Amino acid sequence: MPASDIVAALLAAGVVRRDALGVAVADGVGLGLATDTESWSVATTDPVGVVRAVEAAIGPRWVWWTKETAESLVREGLRVETCWDLAAVHRHVAGGWRAEPARIWATLQRLSVASIPVLGQLELLSALDSAGADDGDAGEPVRPDGHLRPEWACGGWRDSPDRAAHWAALAMTARRLQRELLAAPHGSTRSRARDPETAARSESTAELLCAELQADGLPIDVARAEAIIASFVGPRPTSPAEAAELRRQRDLVVQRHEGVGTGTDLRNQAQVKAMLNRLGVDVPDTRARRLEPLRADNPAVDALLTWRKAERIDTTFGYAWLDEHVGADGRLRGGWSASDGAAGRMTAQAGLHNMPADFRDAVAADAGHVFIRADLGQIEPRVLAAVSGDAALAAATTADDLYAPVATQLGVERAVAKIAVLAAMYGQTSGTAGAALRGLEQTYRVAMRYLQDADDDGRAARDVYTYGGRRVRMWRDPNVNDHPGAMGARGRYARNAVVQGAAAELFKTWAVTVRARGAAISARIVLCLHDELLVHAPEEHGAAGSALLDDCLQEAAARWAPDRSVRFVADTSVIRRWSDAKA
Repeated sequence: MPASDIVAALLAAGVVRRDALGVAVADGVGLGLATDTESWSVATTDPVGVVRAVEAAIGPRWVWWTKETAESLVREGLRVETCWDLAAVHRHVAGGWRAEPARIWATLQRLSVASIPVLGQLELLSALDSAGADDGDAGEPVRPDGHLRPEWACGGWRDSPDRAAHWAALAMTARRLQRELLAAPHGSTRSRARDPETAARSESTAELLCAELQADGLPIDVARAEAIIASFVGPRPTSPAEAAELRRQRDLVVQRHEGVGTGTDLRNQAQVKAMLNRLGVDVPDTRARRLEPLRADNPAVDALLTWRKAERIDTTFGYAWLDEHVGADGRLRGGWSASDGAAGRMTAQAGLHNMPADFRDAVAADAGHVFIRADLGQIEPRVLAAVSGDAALAAATTADDLYAPVATQLGVERAVAKIAVLAAMYGQTSGTAGAALRGLEQTYRVAMRYLQDADDDGRAARDVYTYGGRRVRMWRDPNVNDHPGAMGARGRYARNAVVQGAAAELFKTWAVTVRARGAAISARIVLCLHDELLVHAPEEHGAAGSALLDDCLQEAAARWAPDRSVRFVADTSVIRRWSDAKA
C-alpha cells in the first residue's frame, strides 16, 4: 500500500495532529499502525518512508514501546515532533530502570514480574504442554495467563506486517492503561501537577531527544583535545611499550618522594596510604577531599594528586577515549537516557556527563555556528518553593539571588543561608548549618514540612513521589533487620529525591520545549548536563537563540509549576567554546 493511501486511510479514520497513533517499525518487512479502534498493516521495504509521509501530513503523537523505534527513525534522518514512549512512562509511574515490553505489560496487567515467561524455558514449557496446559494462539501477542509471549516481546512481532500491526495496537492498549495509572490518586500529597500527563509527555519526548543527541554528537576540536591530553600525559604513544614507559615515568615523580626502590603501587590505595604514613601524612583514607587541604604544605601530596589527575586522563579521557568515541566528523557520541531509574535525571555515556573541566576548551562550535549555553540558577531551592507551595520561599525567588532574601530573613550571612537551604534538602542537621536550619523551620514551615514528610516516608521504606508523579522506590531488604543508619540514609535520599526529581522534570520540560521551538532557527541541543543546556545554532541566530532559551524556560515553568508565584532564572550566553562560559 503506497504511503499516500495510508495517509488517506488515517485521515478518513479521523486521525488529526497530536492524536495518538501506535507504530511498530520492522525494517525491511513493513510496519503496523493503530489507533484505539483500528489498525493497519503495511508491507514495504521502506517503513520509515511511510512514517515520514504520515508525520509530514498529520503529525500525530507516535506511540511506541521503547526508544529503539526513535533511534531507527533518527538513523534514517527523520525527526518526528513528539511521541508517547511506553518505556519512559513506565519508569515514571513504576519506578526503577528496567522497562522492557514484557515488564511494562505485566505491570499494567497487575501480574507478578517474577512470573514473566522468557525464551529459553524450553523444559518448563514442554512440561506445561505435556500436562495439557492451554498456551493459546501463538499468533496472538498475549498468552492466556495475561503475559506477553516471550517470542513476541523479544522481537517476533517483526516477522510480518500483520504482527507489527498487532504490536502497534497493543501499544495503544498499554498507553490507555498508563493514562489510567497516571490519573489515579496514589496517596502522595507531593504530587501536585495540574495535568498528570505533563511529565509523561515530556519524559517521552526527552527519550526522543536522547536518540537525537546520540546521533548528532557533541562538536569536538580534536586537535585541541589531543593537546589537552598531551599536557597531562605526554604525546600520543606509538606502541604499548612506549605507553608503559610513559606511565612508569609518571609514577616515578610520586615515588621519588619516598626514595628510590620503594616500588609503591600508586593504583593500590592500601599501598598509597602506607606510603603517606611513612612520609608523615596520617590520614584515615586517601580520598581527594581528605588530601586536598594538605596539598600546599606537602610536596608528596601535591605530586600524588597531580598524578591522579593525569592517570584519570590517561585511563578514561585519553587518546583511546578520543579514538573510540569521536567520529571522523569531529563529534563525540555516546548513549543517552532520559532517566537514571532513580529520581529521573538524564544520563549519558562516553564521558559526556563527567568530562573533566579541562576539556571544555575542546568543545567548539562548528564553523559558522555558535553555542547558546544556559544554566538554571539555584534550581533546587526554587523547585522546592514551587512543589511545596511555600509562599514565603516563593517570595524569595523573585530575587536574582534567592539566598540573599533568605539570609535577611534568617539574620545570617548569605553563605550560611545557602549552606542551610542545601543542608535541608540533603538531610544534614548539624555543623555550620545547624542553627540556620532551625531558623528555616520557623520561617519556611511549609517547605520544611514537605521535606520532613519525605524523610519520614523514606525512613519507613515507603516509596515517595515527585511533584510530577514519578515513583521513587525505597528499597529495603526484608531479610535484614533495619537499623538507624539505614533508615537515616533512606530518609536523606528521599528528601533529596523529591526535590531533585522535580527539578529533573522541569529541566526536561524545558529541554523538549527548546527542542521544539529551536527547530525554526536550526538550533539543536547537543548537551544536557544536569541543569545546563548547550545548544548549537547558526551564528546569525545566536541572539535569537539566547532569547528563545529564556522564553522556553518561562513556557516550561508555566506548564510544569502549580502557579506562577515562583520565578525561574537561567544564566544564558552565546559562546564559541564551552570554556568561554563563566563558571
